[in-house]
Amino acid sequence: MKKIAAVTMARNDEFFLNKWINYYGVQLGEENLYIYLDGEDQPIPENAGKTNIIHCKRVVEHVVRAEKRRLRFLSQRAAELLKTYDIIIGVDADEFLAVDPETGKSLAEYLSALPYPTSVSALGMDVGQHLDLEQTLDYSQPFLTQRHFALLSSRYTKPSVIFRPVRWGSGFHRIKGHNFRIDKNLYLFHFGSIDYEMIMSRFKDRDRMATGREKHIKKRARTIYIISHRKAHSGNKYFKFARILQYCIRPIYALNKPAMLGWKLVVTIPEQFQNIV
Repeated sequence: MKKIAAVTMARNDEFFLNKWINYYGVQLGEENLYIYLDGEDQPIPENAGKTNIIHCKRVVEHVVRAEKRRLRFLSQRAAELLKTYDIIIGVDADEFLAVDPETGKSLAEYLSALPYPTSVSALGMDVGQHLDLEQTLDYSQPFLTQRHFALLSSRYTKPSVIFRPVRWGSGFHRIKGHNFRIDKNLYLFHFGSIDYEMIMSRFKDRDRMATGREKHIKKRARTIYIISHRKAHSGNKYFKFARILQYCIRPIYALNKPAMLGWKLVVTIPEQFQNIV
């Protein structure tokens, strides 16, 4: 077993941070989690336990500039951690890296056996609420027992797992100067669109609106609209095809990022994932 750490940086995201600690704490051990809080005013999550919590000085700036600064900072922290760790997982607080339960391996076991020299990506699953079929989220219950649909999104097929120091681009979406590989058994579940009422409440957050995040929040609402209005296909039938498509199709402006040709492919999430998050 290799030594693995997970890192994230967040502000005003206590709900997802609590879930993040619960999930990665079980997978990797709380002492191997590093949370950088954006602002000295940010509360420590209630279930922090042995998690490493670091308060950072808040810099108020537009979302684009802030995101570049954030990922530059996290790339530097990951490089430092790789002096004592073999593998680093870099994700946002609402992103959960999972290995297919049918492998019979834990996340740590699976990552420890991977042969990639620099990084590996998981297939992006943008999970959203189907407004006609699913109720408001019950925060006390596992996410994937309540949400059954996802948009297969190249936006969340990220090189989140690194084996040596790199420079992540904004949002962990790419690694500068390197290609990517999408592993056949790894999935990155993004839960930012998991509940319509949660998204609407964020429009009332003056902190987010003041830094230009309105467009970002609207994208999350759009995921819910797409999931609620498009036919869902079997995930098990389309996962392999989506990996091939995303690896072969690249945006002209960033050839080291995956793409889907604008295809909004909605899938049902296989039952084996129901209780993982």
